[in-house]
Amino acid sequence: MTHKLYQNLGKLFYAMASADDSVNKAEFDKLKVLVKKHWLNLDNLEDDYGSDAAYEIEIVFDWLKSQKYTDNDRCFNDFVAYKNSQPHLFTPKLKKLILKTANAIAAAFSGINKSELIMMAKLDLELKK
Repeated sequence: MTHKLYQNLGKLFYAMASADDSVNKAEFDKLKVLVKKHWLNLDNLEDDYGSDAAYEIEIVFDWLKSQKYTDNDRCFNDFVAYKNSQPHLFTPKLKKLILKTANAIAAAFSGINKSELIMMAKLDLELKK
């Protein structure tokens, strides 16, 4: 894993949460639960302060939310560009965890809506390439 990977995952998960033009507290809370439950155990990479680098997912997501960032297509495309530049990082296990996390975020508030469903389909297609 790399810091850039975690940062781009933060962008991806923010794009998923903001697909319907709003980010609900339940979506961020779900992300925090999933980071603790699944992402922290993936590797031993730490940030400059000795914290698990997987927390960078939450940090990027929270920063975009605090900035009221609205270009979720750019966030999604940044993730795709990173994925395409570093395909060796995207193992079947990682792809499955990405889809599981994105789906849980989308479903966290009032179920999955049409915008989120479309983005999930796009993500699924990208990860199958």
